[in-house]
Amino acid sequence: MVLGFNASEIIEFTKIYLAVFYSIVATFYTFRLINKKRQNGKSLVFSGKPFCKTWWNHIAFRFFRISIWMVCLFRLFYPNIDNYLGMINILELPSVITLGLILLTVGFLSTALIHYSLGKEWRSGIDPSGPARVITSGAYQFSRNPMFVCIAVAQLGFFFAMPSIFSLVCLTIGLYTLNSQTLEEEIHLSKKFPIEYAAYASKVRRWV
Repeated sequence: MVLGFNASEIIEFTKIYLAVFYSIVATFYTFRLINKKRQNGKSLVFSGKPFCKTWWNHIAFRFFRISIWMVCLFRLFYPNIDNYLGMINILELPSVITLGLILLTVGFLSTALIHYSLGKEWRSGIDPSGPARVITSGAYQFSRNPMFVCIAVAQLGFFFAMPSIFSLVCLTIGLYTLNSQTLEEEIHLSKKFPIEYAAYASKVRRWV
């Protein structure tokens, strides 16, 4: 038991929490992108040329983000969907699920904070004309990709909060996509700031 709740109560609470959480996440990103486009007069989402690596990364990320949201909503109203998600019963423990909810929440909140800390420098994907400089302050003092680290933490949290084959596939592909996108962005930054980025990369780790 965790804080007086048994496994079944934690699982039921988690169903509600995940549905509400991912609805908030979807709303946050939607309004964030709309607001940024209104402020700058153009979209700040750069997927890259069709069928290139970054394009596929964006497609995969969007597909699984929407899939996770939909699954969490359907799971709230149609509990039998668990029969098709490949639930890993051995991990459906109050301690594991609670840890998952904490990681999920902390990961998202940290990502949102980094979003706002970037201000006008924020972009989704690789802006061919940007960035204007190599960002080395704030969270970027400790990791070259702090936002991706936070997203990975949230993704791991989702797996623990809803341990299943579905969430494991999302985690695996999510981590692969984040790593792939990171490598592409580092290539871009190395070409744009060969001296500055090399010096930065020699001092700060890619992840943590």
